[in-house]
Amino acid sequence: MNRYIPNQHGAWVMLILPFLFGLVAFGGHSLHILLFISWLLLYLLSFPLLQWIKTGKAYKYRQPALVYAGLSIPVLSLLLIYQPDLIGYGIFLGICFVLNMYYARTRNERALINDIIAIVMFCSFIYPVMYIGRTTDWQLATTLFLIAVLYFVGTALYVKTMLRERGNVHYYIGSIFYHIVICGLVSWMNIGLIISFALLLLRSIILPHFNLKSKHVGIIEICFAVVLYISITILYS
Repeated sequence: MNRYIPNQHGAWVMLILPFLFGLVAFGGHSLHILLFISWLLLYLLSFPLLQWIKTGKAYKYRQPALVYAGLSIPVLSLLLIYQPDLIGYGIFLGICFVLNMYYARTRNERALINDIIAIVMFCSFIYPVMYIGRTTDWQLATTLFLIAVLYFVGTALYVKTMLRERGNVHYYIGSIFYHIVICGLVSWMNIGLIISFALLLLRSIILPHFNLKSKHVGIIEICFAVVLYISITILYS
């Protein structure tokens, strides 16, 4: 089953970082364990499903899809017994996934708009983390959601300049311009974030000039994600 587990560093960071943001701001609850297991299993299920839709190779992806579905159903059912209101969030995830399916079916899953849809979906996980944390601070949750979205969209642009769009001047300039803009936005949200996002701006300017392999790009991004997480912990815990 290992080959049916996504190995993209960025996807795993998107899976985990919004959850950690939520725990920092709203505290931990025993149900968060069940929530994260459900989230993880849904993510693992999505990978063979999208590959199945993209390639049409049912013989290759049916079994892992059924395995992950079989694991997901009882865990999700248990979660919904405790938190039935999360059905509404599930509908939102379903809509996003249908859009992802469209891009997989058209073999255009690397499109920037599809990346943004996935980013919004992953970052929205802050809201159920807040809800289970027994708080209703929607303003704080939305602030953290926007910070996460701004960060990951910038990362998507930057990674394209490092890999698929390497040497594309338009993407490179667009990435730098985007990071300049978000430096201003996050400074308005919380001036304490400027150091982390200034570092992200510098990486978008400097690193595309180096011929880094995808593995090294992923490892470096994990390091930047840790820096941002530390900043969020200091500023919002």
